[in-house]
Amino acid sequence: MRSLLLLFALSSVSLAYAVPFEKGNINKGKALVEKQCTACHISLFKGDGSSVYTRADHKVKTPSQLTARIAGCNANTGANFFPEDELDVAAYLNSKYYKFK
Repeated sequence: MRSLLLLFALSSVSLAYAVPFEKGNINKGKALVEKQCTACHISLFKGDGSSVYTRADHKVKTPSQLTARIAGCNANTGANFFPEDELDVAAYLNSKYYKFK
């Protein structure tokens, strides 16, 4: 019984920030962000481009706003992400920056 509780506790911690995007692949999302998003964010926000996620006036405050923002960027930049790619990006960004549960 004790080992089951420990296993449950550990799995809950590792999935804590994946819940809104639990079917997304964080590693694939990271690769997509690095390949398709970072250069644009650097040109717009300078530095390493991450301030788009961390600035005080960031626009994304909910999981649905994050998915909408990713879909908008996809459409506006011609990144040609499939829906599962958008989900992977959301899972990665949530795990790294937003921490939505």
